[in-house]
Amino acid sequence: MASPDVARELRDFLTSRRAALTPESVGLPPSVGARRVPGLRREEVAMLAGVSVDYYVKLEQGRAVNVSEQVLEAIERALRLDGLESRHLRSLLRATHRPRSAPGPTETPAPKARAAVRTMVDAMTVPAIVHGPLLEVLGLNAVAKALFADFEAMPVGERNLARWMFLDPSARRIYLEWDRHAAQMVAILRAAAQGPHAGRLAHLVGELSVASPDFARHWADYRLHQHTHGVKRFGNELVGELRLHYQALPLQEDAGQTVVVYHADPGSPSAEKLELLSSWVLPAEVRQRPRRGVP
Repeated sequence: MASPDVARELRDFLTSRRAALTPESVGLPPSVGARRVPGLRREEVAMLAGVSVDYYVKLEQGRAVNVSEQVLEAIERALRLDGLESRHLRSLLRATHRPRSAPGPTETPAPKARAAVRTMVDAMTVPAIVHGPLLEVLGLNAVAKALFADFEAMPVGERNLARWMFLDPSARRIYLEWDRHAAQMVAILRAAAQGPHAGRLAHLVGELSVASPDFARHWADYRLHQHTHGVKRFGNELVGELRLHYQALPLQEDAGQTVVVYHADPGSPSAEKLELLSSWVLPAEVRQRPRRGVP
């Protein structure tokens, strides 16, 4: 039997996916009258997946055993899960099948960035941050400090992007689309559940849920997000608004660690502003070094 924590996580995830759908969105007849809860009912998901209601209830409660690949794929289709959500569901189901007496993944200590990674980040003339699986800031260069905050001046336990995002008022001025990116940060933490850092994640979630109603609201939504690439808009007190591309580069040899690099479109106003910002914070010998690879 699954542990209560794992069973609750599985139930919360599947319930949130049901709540995100309407009968009309999955091709069922419109509801007649008010519903007690938002989204699809369990019996509707069971019908769409071609399983009995009793079986689906057992699965949602973490009591189903030997879930076949065919049934699992049918449920994923019924709930319209994307690739990240499907992987998360399978991870939760694997955890429910582990005997309660069996040890789970060993809790890992807080990660540290290798010296070579920190040196690489420091050598970049564009903003670059290395973070851990729970968005712990493990290193950042001078331009990133000027764009975000000087995390290295904070106590070690407070060097976390999500913690800064929700507890530091300056984050709302720096991220010009704060609501969207704050929700994504919570979704990144959600996707990190059931790993070897579950204890540290529970501590962080508990702290932020109490201190920030916005965090608690996003956590309850149970969204998942994988940080890969995109565009973000920043407000900087020195140079004004910047529109920057970001690229997340996972470090294969350092499980869960990622380097995120920011750059502007060449020749754009943001590129000029980023160059100006760099000129104020980087030593001359770094600014004059030929740039390779990163615009």
